[in-house]
Parts: sequence; C-alpha cells; structure tokens
Amino acid sequence: MFGSLFGKKKNTFASPFTGKLCSITETPDEAFAEKMNGDGFMVEPADGEVFAPADSTVGFVFETKHAMGLTTGDGLEYLLHIGIDTVKLQGQGFTVYVQEGQKVKKGEKLMTFDTAYVKANAPSDACLCVFTDLQDGQEVSLLKSGSVKALEDAVEIK
Repeated sequence: MFGSLFGKKKNTFASPFTGKLCSITETPDEAFAEKMNGDGFMVEPADGEVFAPADSTVGFVFETKHAMGLTTGDGLEYLLHIGIDTVKLQGQGFTVYVQEGQKVKKGEKLMTFDTAYVKANAPSDACLCVFTDLQDGQEVSLLKSGSVKALEDAVEIK
C-alpha cells in the first residue's frame, strides 16, 4: 500500500501460462525443484498456449522446441520450459512461432503444445518459468495461489 505512495515499483512478472500457479519447489523434477537452474515458478497448464510475459528478446529456442530463453528490456533473463523430460519428444507436439534474436511484445504467442500428447509421452506437463540470472539474495515469491491466467502478474522478484 505505502510502496505506491513513495514511488517504489514492485518488480512483478506475469505468467506465460494459464493454469494452477505453484512454487518451483513443487516441480516433479529435482533439478528444477532445488533451483539448480535458478528460482522461478511452475504452472500446471490448463491449455497448451504460451505467451510472452513481458516485452523481451528471444535468446534461443531449443531445437527440440520444448524450451526457450528470453531477456526482458531491462536485462532479466528467463527460461520457459514445457514439461519434464520433454527433450526426449524431439519437438513432436510443439509449435514455435518465434526465432532466436526476435523481439516480442508482452502477450505475443510464443508457442503452443499438444497437452494430451505431452501428458501421454512425458513424466509431467508442468510448465516452468525460471529466472536464470538473479542476483545473490534475490528471490521469487508467488503473488497468489491457485489459478492464474496467462499475462496476469504471478510473482514478485525481491
């Protein structure tokens, strides 16, 4: 409440996914759950659409289409990763609409994935947003629990 009175801007970040918002520690993958790749959040997806959560530049898209790295205009690096062990799907079930080096606006569709195919062929369809370059001491906290819509603020980076 007082933050806005004194001009302190909250560093919030929107969800690229629609579904159930969860802590990254609930991810059914040890490397992500233990934040080995960085802090972030997980969404149990309600659909297979992935949107740019912020104006960003696409740094890379995995050849297997299950993940991509982006950087916001102010330098925040993040990884979007669809499912667990989905690299083994070799791109099947994924459609990517962006390419490396492309600038995207918040709300632009980045990719879609076949939720039924991923659920049938991978251990989990958990969708992750991982911040890969947070400063020491920075942490990610959920702004809410339960359902989240794509492009709705999901976390605060403190």
